[in-house]
Amino acid sequence: MGAIGIVFGDIGTSPLYAVKEVFHAGLTTDANHVLGALSLIFWSLTLVVTTKYAIFIMRADNKGEGGIMALMVLALHGSRDKPGKMRFIITIGLIGAVLFYGDSMITPAISVLSAVEGLSVVALPLAQYVVPITVAVLGGLFILQAKGTGEVGKLFAPVMCIWFAVLGIMGIINIFQQPEVLMAVNPYYAINLLGELGWKGFLVMGSVVLVVTGVEALYADMGHFGLKPIRYAWFSNEVQIIFQSVLVGRGTSGSLT
Repeated sequence: MGAIGIVFGDIGTSPLYAVKEVFHAGLTTDANHVLGALSLIFWSLTLVVTTKYAIFIMRADNKGEGGIMALMVLALHGSRDKPGKMRFIITIGLIGAVLFYGDSMITPAISVLSAVEGLSVVALPLAQYVVPITVAVLGGLFILQAKGTGEVGKLFAPVMCIWFAVLGIMGIINIFQQPEVLMAVNPYYAINLLGELGWKGFLVMGSVVLVVTGVEALYADMGHFGLKPIRYAWFSNEVQIIFQSVLVGRGTSGSLT
């Protein structure tokens, strides 16, 4: 429960803005493009988060600790007699830490802003309050965070469980209404989309990669929760995150037929 509350608050909301950004990159919202975008998202989650992080990278822990610095320490163990190699590893480690801090500053703002933007969908006059509400929410979160990971986990675990449960229920309902969306599991649609776009596919992938923002938390928070709780939490919630992509994708296209 603690891992769900802390680790997945970020990656669990990423598809909210990722799908929108994919189509802002210039894609038309026809059936093939929607299926292609959803296929890219599905396989990005499968290959990067599930395969790369949850199965492989999380096995490389430093006495139970994870994250870029722990990985750097592990790499340094075999380079003690090679000063040049040690300097290179330390440099790469520091660059990775800088990128992690940059992501930690940008991603919460994007995630909260994307969630609050839903108010403008419900009632357009509320659009002017989106930014003030976002600032208030982020301020409250950072004040609460000072009390420690345990307190944050207690608060957010039930919230995230409700969030993922709602996604699962809505996803199942919408899949029954548009069962053809399941064709996005076929990697053909992802490959076909990239082949059609050519070099512009690189721009689309720049938006698709947003669905995996927050994945570093799986590895970085190993010291807080341990390997097994994070793996159990991820594999139990992966389907709901994919459902979220389906829901937002369906909203973007209106109808796949």
